[in-house]
Parts: sequence; C-alpha cells; structure tokens
Amino acid sequence: MNQLLPIKVFYNGHIYTQDTAFPIATMLVVIGDRILTVSKDDSLLDQFTGSNQQKVEKINLNGRTVFPGFCDAHIHLNYYSSFLEQINCETNTQQECLNLVGVQLAHTLPNHWILGHGWNHNVWQEGYGTAQQLDKISPNLPVYLTAKSLHAGWANTQALSLAGINQNTPNPSGGVIERDELGKPTGILFESAMQLVERIIPKPSVAELAQSLLNAQATLIQMGITCVHDFDGIDCFKSLQILDHEQKLKIRVLKSIPFESITTAIGLGLRSGFGNQHLRLGSIKLFADGALGPRTAAMFQPYQGESNNLGKLFLTRDELVEKTHQAVENGLSLAVHAIGDRAIHEMLDGFEKLRQIEKGKSGHTSPLRHRIEHVQLLHPQDISRLAQLDMIASMQPIHATSDMVIADRYWGERSHLAYAWKTLQEQNTCLIFGSDAPVESPNPFWGLHAAITRQIIEGNPQPGWIPEQKISLNEAIRAYTTNPAYAAGMENMCGKLTAGFLADLIILDQNPNEITPDQIYDLKPSGTILDGEWVWRDFD
Repeated sequence: MNQLLPIKVFYNGHIYTQDTAFPIATMLVVIGDRILTVSKDDSLLDQFTGSNQQKVEKINLNGRTVFPGFCDAHIHLNYYSSFLEQINCETNTQQECLNLVGVQLAHTLPNHWILGHGWNHNVWQEGYGTAQQLDKISPNLPVYLTAKSLHAGWANTQALSLAGINQNTPNPSGGVIERDELGKPTGILFESAMQLVERIIPKPSVAELAQSLLNAQATLIQMGITCVHDFDGIDCFKSLQILDHEQKLKIRVLKSIPFESITTAIGLGLRSGFGNQHLRLGSIKLFADGALGPRTAAMFQPYQGESNNLGKLFLTRDELVEKTHQAVENGLSLAVHAIGDRAIHEMLDGFEKLRQIEKGKSGHTSPLRHRIEHVQLLHPQDISRLAQLDMIASMQPIHATSDMVIADRYWGERSHLAYAWKTLQEQNTCLIFGSDAPVESPNPFWGLHAAITRQIIEGNPQPGWIPEQKISLNEAIRAYTTNPAYAAGMENMCGKLTAGFLADLIILDQNPNEITPDQIYDLKPSGTILDGEWVWRDFD
C-alpha cells in the first residue's frame, strides 16, 4: 500500500458497480485516484487506520447509494455554457418569449447583442415568429434567438441588416432564408443560413470561454456528470486545454473534431484517443441531415401534411466515403449526425464501405469506434445494421419525450421505430446516452426517467409513448456509464466501480432501484467524486 496516497473508505452503503462480476457492494476503498477494492463486508473497515504519512477519510454512507459518475455522451459545451448566460426562450407561448427579450433589453448595453436560446415553434400556437415582432421590442439592438433544435434561428431586422441579409440574398448551400410572399426575409433562418448571422456575433475570447466552461462544469458536476463527449468547435477545444493545463478541468472530456479541421488533423497525425485521462480526442463530426423540429431531417417518404418535403440530405453515402476515408485510414473515427430514416440508411451504406477500407489497412488492431449521433428514426431494413457494422448508437432519451407529439404529427406510423432503444438493444447495438444540451437539459436523471417511462413528468401518455421501446433502469444506467466509456476507448479505466479503475463516482440519498420511476426525475446527487477527490458534496 502506497503510504503517500490518501485513502477514502466508503462504507454502509448500496454500491452499484456496473461490473457484472461483482454488481453490488457495501464498501468501496479509494487510494489516490484509483479504486483499491470493493467489498460486501464492512468489517474490512478496521484495516484502514492511516498513519502520520497517510490520510484516511472514512465516509459512512448511512445507507446512501453509489453509482459510477454519469457521462453525457453528446453535449455542446460552448453552446451550453453560453446558454446559461443567455435568455431561456423555452416558453409555453410566443408572447412569453418576447416578454423575456424586453426584460433583457433593459439590461443590455448599447452596441451589444441580445441573445437567447430554446424557442420551439411547435408548441407555440402562432408557430414561427417574425423579425417585426422583435423589432417592436428592440428596433436598434440586434436580437438573435436560436431554436431548441439548434437548427433554426430567429433574428430581428437589425441583426439581418448587420449580416447583410436582404431580399436579394441567395440561400446558402444547405440552408434556407425564410421569406414572405414578397420575397422579404421573415427573420427565420434554417440550417446553414444561421451562420450568416452567427459569424458576425462577437465571440468571447478563449480565456472568457474558459471561464464560462468553468461555470458550466460546476452545474454538470452537481448533476452527477463526471464525463462528457463534446461536439463544439476549436475555440472550445482551446479553452478546455487551458483548463486542463491549469488543472481546473474537473470532468473528463472526449473532444470531437469538426469536419472543417479534418485535413489539419490528418496532417498532424492525430488519432482518436490521443490525449490524457481528462482531455482526449474523439471522432471527426459530420452532418448528414437536419432535424425533426424544422422538418429538415432527411426522409424516404414525405413528412405528413407536407407532400413535397423530404427534408435535407447534406451527405450521401459516396460523399461520406470520399470525404473521410483518409481520416479512417489514419485512425480517426467518425461521428455522424443522422436523424431521418434516409440519412441513417445512407450513412450505414457509407460505413459498410469504410469498414472494408479499415479491414484492408494495416495497423488497425480493432475496429474504429464509429458512431451515429441521434438515430431518431430507423427504417425497418436498418434495424440490425448498426450492430452488424459495430457502430455505436449515440442517442438522447429526453428527445423522445420532447418530440413525441411532433413525431406522431409528421412521421405518423413510422414512429414505431422512433427513438427505438429497445429494438436496437435487442440487436446488441452499443447504446450511449446524452442530452444534446443546450437542446435539452443535461440532467441525466431526466434522461433516465425518459428512457424507462417514455413519458413526460406529468405521467403522460399512459403507458408511455410507444411503450415497447422502453428499457430497464439498469440498461439505461449502462448507457450513461459503461457504454460511453467504451465509446471513448476508456472501458478499462472508467464507467465501473472496480479495482484499478479511476475513482469517479456519485452519491445519492435515494436508491433509484427502490423508488417509483416518476421519483427518478427529481433525483439529485449529494456528492460527486472525480479522481478520488470531492468535486461536489452536500452532506456531512
């Protein structure tokens, strides 16, 4: 036993290890940043007495429950940290959102932007807003509000003018500037058209973003999140490196690489998994289609009530292979956003070819851990293909309860394979869960509730939306713990509470296995530990 490392002994608890060989314990011993042992026998407590050189902390759990720290396997850290500082536009009515813009205006300095996120036209009786509505509140300061889906934006006339958007501005490739009957922009921008405004909004410095990330990190830790898979850009990566260098990064981050940086990444010889235990490289991120909310997810058949709308396919199977085969040959895995059934099908066809390229490339000891992000609507022909291709399904259970009404409205009977966790699991597909924050809250207990009930918190619908796609609590917890560790290439050090693994764990006052499903929604950790150190504690 190393006499210089501190020891923490947790005893008299319900410890769920996620290790199938030893699933439940009452005592857990941490030495330094690693787990020394887990046991069902608290009598081992007397073995750990400490000395002048060694600090021993004994924590009586008093029946509390312990799990491995949770991982949000799809989050936008930059957007989420910014969202915490912006207007929360997730309101029940359009007028409530407009009122919040007015409140923010009173606190905004001249020449600054008013920013917000979270509106959802699908729940507003009026549908989409207009630039003129925002102009009545803020005629002089630019206003820009992103939709809950992050696939649409709402701008006032001042913001449109600063971006150079007018009646003669053409739609950019992959995007749409919504226009009225006279061809004048309405203020609503879809997909890549959003970038016309977003590129002129003053961005925080890398140091300022690092501070915002610290604030977001504190929020995530208190939710029980000790690891994230981030899908934001290079500035976020720079800021995370600063925090890591200053030893302020208190969560583990798997950092994706934007497709725009693929040539640079290949040229530098970067590979997925490069980095350290706190910050490491994940996959190259690409987009195959849009989203359900604005009906831009790519479909085989039209959206119901929109006979000419098949969504938008941004990436075909051949384009996927053409654009990424060199990355795959050089050890960079791929993470592709695909929501509609056609987009998923196209990407699976492309991955079939890429897997052949991998097999023919020497130096690959195991298949790259490619993933499809969202996987919201499967075509029946594709049910088994993710597992067959050794693909990871990166999904967000809370999307199902947020989207069920519009999924039924626009996908109709196709929805029996929407957010099809059980179907994919039965095929032995590796499921990992996240939130897509700030699209949804990163609270993993909200995600667990959605996964096991497929209901909103009020208990509707009964017995759950497409109830045959529910999964068990333990299955859902694996999708937040062991499976994301595998996706990150860290399955031999994270995601379980077992000897030799990093000591990342959360403590709950209530046992999720002993309460009703609706009570899981309200669970909050009373303690979070990373690397054997307390990063959040709210009990004696």
